[in-house]
Amino acid sequence: MDTLDTPKLSALPRVELQDGLTPAVITVTGPDRTGVSAATFRVLSAHQAQLLDVEQAQFRGRMNLAAYVGVEEDSIETLKQGLEDTLRQHNQRVSLEVIKDNSAATSKPRSTHVVVVLGNPVTATDVSRIGRTLANFNANIDRIRGIADYPVTGLELWVTVADPTPGGATGLRKALAELTPELEVDIAIERAGLARRSKRLVCFDCDSTLITGEVIEMLAAHAGKEDEVREVTEAAMRGELDFEESLRARVATLAGLDASVIDDVARDIVLTPGARTTVRTLKRMGFRVAVVSGGFIQVLEDLARELDLDYVRANTLEIKDGKLTGRVIGKVVDRAAKAEFLEEFAADSGLKMHQTVAVGDGANDIDMISAAGLGIAFNAKPALRDIADTSVNHPFLDEVLHILGIPRADIDASDLEEAGAYRRVPLEQTL
Repeated sequence: MDTLDTPKLSALPRVELQDGLTPAVITVTGPDRTGVSAATFRVLSAHQAQLLDVEQAQFRGRMNLAAYVGVEEDSIETLKQGLEDTLRQHNQRVSLEVIKDNSAATSKPRSTHVVVVLGNPVTATDVSRIGRTLANFNANIDRIRGIADYPVTGLELWVTVADPTPGGATGLRKALAELTPELEVDIAIERAGLARRSKRLVCFDCDSTLITGEVIEMLAAHAGKEDEVREVTEAAMRGELDFEESLRARVATLAGLDASVIDDVARDIVLTPGARTTVRTLKRMGFRVAVVSGGFIQVLEDLARELDLDYVRANTLEIKDGKLTGRVIGKVVDRAAKAEFLEEFAADSGLKMHQTVAVGDGANDIDMISAAGLGIAFNAKPALRDIADTSVNHPFLDEVLHILGIPRADIDASDLEEAGAYRRVPLEQTL
């Protein structure tokens, strides 16, 4: 989100190169083997090198170690020779480059934003187009890492935008959003740093978000009014009808139904693919998880207990003498109420609103999505996509985790530790 103040990072103090030392960048590449790092630093230690920056990464059995160091000028050649001789036995290649312009090398501001790309598949063309769009806005890609290989491919691009001040990435955000339908990948951009890591409450809409269907339509099917109700629901979700008025009209079609239909519908609820994984992972990480629904609390109570949700709010169907009256009682959970409940949950959890995430699909989620620190439109109607921070257009709720920067490897490792097995299922079984 572009709502937090960002200082000029170039003005921050940095560790300086010690007097008399020459700056150099050393890279070591080759097979990932035990002892390579230790051997590298042993040689650097023998030449009393000052370490200013180090990065090491492993990728598909290959490693890359890079070190920005300060060394005495007259020892540079012997240092390089020592590294080559020592690391040859590990089948590593070594390069050493003396840095002429030390000011450029020492300037390493942190990335200002993170761009997450999710798709099945993600192609080189997709990344090329995204890269060109970033370049058009003078945004530099600092690093890229893979964060998911199931149920979609996920890439995380750490970038530095030209204008890091609040609102400075608005144009870039819009341009990336316009690429989404063309490339058929989901693209999310969020401010990097503590603001991103501070998220601690995720609030989901229920119908067509946490679950695949619309509860009101499932109930109406028992009254033979499913098609009639579906038309009203779709118009309300597009923002064409007042939600409370449409809800009361739809509930009226249920008058006279035996209250046992509530249990029947509750048993027939189907969770969105990835919903269990998403909620389970968030809870393990200490997140609060909430659901605010324009549906009905009597249908959701068992599901809420099963998923161990922290907060649940929904409408209440009136029941008299074991029959539905066709009315709801109490305050209707409409567009405004959803945002109010999100604020209530945040306050109860001791959180600020920028620490919240909201996920929904319809026009009645607009206020909640707008109020959250991060608003995600999940396979949403245009009215919601237009105001959300980012959109998910694949049918997997796991994408919410990846947008938050949670890698698939960490999810799988947690499942393996807790349950003794991975919980992946063939994708055709999730749809």
